[in-house]
Amino acid sequence: MKNFKNFLFVALFFVAATVLGQTKITGIIVDNANQPLPGASILEKGTKNGTETDFDGNFSITTSKNSGVLVISYLGFRTKEISYNSSKTNLGTIKLLEDENSLEEVVIIGKGVIDLSGGRKTPVAVSTIKAAEIQKKVGTQDVTMTLVNTPSIYVAGQAGGFGDSRISVRGFDQTNTAFLLNGQPINGMEDGRMYWSNWSGVNDIASAVQIQRGLGASKLAISSVGGTMNFVTKTTDKKQGGYFYAGTANDSYLKTTLSYNTGVNENGWGTSVMLSHWQGNGYNNGTRGQGQTYFVSFGYKPNETHNFNFLITGAPQWHDQNFTKSISSYLQNGFKYNNNFGFYQGEYMTERRNFYHKPVLNLNWDYTISDATSLSTVLYASFGRGGGTGNRGRRVRTAEGLIDYDAIYANNAATGGDGNFGNSAYITRASMNLHSWYGAVSNLETKLTDNITWNIGADLRTYYGTHFRQVENFHGLTSWTEDRSLRDNTHNRVGPVVSVTATESGNANPWAATFNTMDEAQRIDYDNSERISYGGLFTQLEYSDDVVSAFFQGSVSNQWHQRFDRYDYQAQFEDSEKVSNFGYNVKAGLGLKVSESSNIYFNTGFYSRQPYHDNIFNNFTNAINPISQNEKITGIELGYNYRSDKFSANVNLYSTTWKDRVDGATDVDPNTGVVTITRTFGQAQYHMGVEFDFIYDITNDLRLKGFTSIGDWTYAGELIQDVLDEDRNVIQAPTVVDVDGGKVGDAAQFTAGLGVDYRIMEGLSFDADFRFYDQLYARVSARKNNLQLPEYGILDSGVSYRLNLTSDKSKSLDFRVNVNNVLDRRYISELSTANFANAGSTTYRGIDVSNRGFFGLGRTWNASVRYNF
Repeated sequence: MKNFKNFLFVALFFVAATVLGQTKITGIIVDNANQPLPGASILEKGTKNGTETDFDGNFSITTSKNSGVLVISYLGFRTKEISYNSSKTNLGTIKLLEDENSLEEVVIIGKGVIDLSGGRKTPVAVSTIKAAEIQKKVGTQDVTMTLVNTPSIYVAGQAGGFGDSRISVRGFDQTNTAFLLNGQPINGMEDGRMYWSNWSGVNDIASAVQIQRGLGASKLAISSVGGTMNFVTKTTDKKQGGYFYAGTANDSYLKTTLSYNTGVNENGWGTSVMLSHWQGNGYNNGTRGQGQTYFVSFGYKPNETHNFNFLITGAPQWHDQNFTKSISSYLQNGFKYNNNFGFYQGEYMTERRNFYHKPVLNLNWDYTISDATSLSTVLYASFGRGGGTGNRGRRVRTAEGLIDYDAIYANNAATGGDGNFGNSAYITRASMNLHSWYGAVSNLETKLTDNITWNIGADLRTYYGTHFRQVENFHGLTSWTEDRSLRDNTHNRVGPVVSVTATESGNANPWAATFNTMDEAQRIDYDNSERISYGGLFTQLEYSDDVVSAFFQGSVSNQWHQRFDRYDYQAQFEDSEKVSNFGYNVKAGLGLKVSESSNIYFNTGFYSRQPYHDNIFNNFTNAINPISQNEKITGIELGYNYRSDKFSANVNLYSTTWKDRVDGATDVDPNTGVVTITRTFGQAQYHMGVEFDFIYDITNDLRLKGFTSIGDWTYAGELIQDVLDEDRNVIQAPTVVDVDGGKVGDAAQFTAGLGVDYRIMEGLSFDADFRFYDQLYARVSARKNNLQLPEYGILDSGVSYRLNLTSDKSKSLDFRVNVNNVLDRRYISELSTANFANAGSTTYRGIDVSNRGFFGLGRTWNASVRYNF
């Protein structure tokens, strides 16, 4: 009995000691608007002891220590560490700030192949725009405009028509920025270009857009010289619901969208569907457009190990185009002047229409092999069909400069109905671009230790493209005949002379182009194809702890190119030689956590990039360019990040050297329609600069944002340059040109912006953004002296209002009004020539009016309502 009492006494002693040694910590987790965050994670640092907040944001956790640190995290918000001790057990209200660049909450599938900055702890220069911001501000603009309020970004070409904008990153054009859709590369395989009209539906289907400037976080063997832009689309939504959207804007623009999600059922299946239609007359004359977007996503999660998502999306569209004009013609005819259209018997008719349909199929599979290892794979396919129209034959204009279709029909009738290339007849032709593209990206990630993560993967693609011209409109003719002399194995036209007579036409409509292809016997001017295959391997090793992170990344790739010319070559010489090119890149970086609020990082990388297909076969023949070679790019970056409860800021310094570049610039004379192509070889560029951006939450209702970027982008040394006509005949022989110190054009080298978001009351908010651009030069081939455009500033603003229709906020109405270029500022957004003014010149703001370019859009507006259910 005595032993039992002793045992009981000891047991009670240990129980009491344990209870007395425990500390119960409580608190409430809220967001910046003081709204509770249910399900937020609270973890005792250095242990596995943790809990979550309840529906009202409350938490309670018992620790075995009298003092310590709690790590508080929530998806899409910055992780926060809070100290506690036995005298401070009620931590009160803890506010978490939204992580502007976090995309974890929207990346439901494909986590291993969608290369986002958060996937690697070593920092990069990054800006992220989420779906709510895109839907709020983009309006009728291209998705490129969502990034204008970020450093070192310049968007041009908006005046060309719907979908014709271009984006530059740190002074590098779109061919040198990598674009990814759910991990799928989408730059053109032939030339690296991006045609935003093909992706007009991204505004509707994007969950987020992230631009990583410079070296970025991508593991793929891609040439992200300027940066990497990741489009993360919606996937199958876990919750049931949807929305209906209706919007209108200036120049008769209308848009409607319907979206519905079934939610995920108990068997793990779910479906999301979205359909959209838009149409408008365009801001400039003769830039009408119309299109649709469709998106269907099927999700299936059979268990915690596997997760599948299949989606199909596309954005069939047509839009009429505007080309650069002389400043004098704008001053004479108005700033909305466009001479690419006219009237036939009083009905509108255009000479320049882009039409395209590019369905994309995407299958993602995430496989959780173990707690430490996962495999992520995306299989994709796309099928592009469409083209662009233009003139072929004798064009006639009215006294006002528009196309005189009445006179053209009369001329065609005078030929007796049989036109040929060389007489006074005229047709509208369509330059067709058809392609089929298949690919796969797969990445295996495993944690070797608590601090070391290893990735290894493959990137495989094959592409077959076909290009030809067909008659789009005979304008009264019954046939169109063209002759040509065939080429031999020397690529010279030695004969025999053959002809083609076209009697069929194809409609410039994306849906018609999708399901109909012109017979080869009816194709005119040219008819050729190419096969491009690509294989790449990549790997990354990253170390990270609470203070230091470091990574090494490398990739190798090989490309195979072959061209097939059915039109211009004798039958036995239709197939070119097969070209094989090897490339690689290496990147490394180091990050250091200076304090709880501050990080610094250093990244460097080298690319040996293979030339694009169009630089290998660069004169519309099967002849291989003898001086095409890999381009060499070296990048160095240094950055600093600061985060606190109220203020966050980033400073980035960069230096990029680019050698052995092959480039080309196309210019179209607006009066004669003559096309010239200026090519440069052995070009070298040097881009360096500094970027700064910040967010300051002055109060819970008032947020201030700003950015500044200062660049110095110049050409270096000498290069070789020649000039071709539209048929790639040399009209100016190669010459050596000194371009040392010349300024790189088509992007402002100094940008600054300031924005404000103010919540006036519950549900009602106002925002405004001002941007300033300077040191903008003409978009011309490399030259020693480039023409600088006048500086300008733009003010945009908007108002949002949400009306909750139910007490649980499950149904609501969202109202939005945007006004862009509020002050109706008239400015030159780009020039395609660089004619300097002299003593006898007529000028506009110091610029000779003979220069051709675009004025930016004046004041525009859009308004919308969205019903969420």
